[in-house]
Amino acid sequence: MEEDVKDLLNFEKSIRYDERQKAALTLAQAITWGTALNEGEWETFYKHFNKEQLTELGFFIGLTMGQQRFNRLLGLQHNSVLPGTTAGLAPNAVADKR
Repeated sequence: MEEDVKDLLNFEKSIRYDERQKAALTLAQAITWGTALNEGEWETFYKHFNKEQLTELGFFIGLTMGQQRFNRLLGLQHNSVLPGTTAGLAPNAVADKR
């Protein structure tokens, strides 16, 4: 598990991810941290994704990160909403597989 996290944190140099996955992770990183993207990165995005795919990917990343920020604002943690059910932030069935 620790190696998986290290690979994700250093995805640019990882051999685990292909170029398309690295492009998606670059977009996620930019949206999450609010970093600027250079022209070369945009060219890479359009090499792997069309405009509709980039829009959908960006929307999903933004929605997910916004949800996480909102959860932190409310002090919600995994399994704190509807614990013991298959609904909520992290159902037991999912949490037990980790």
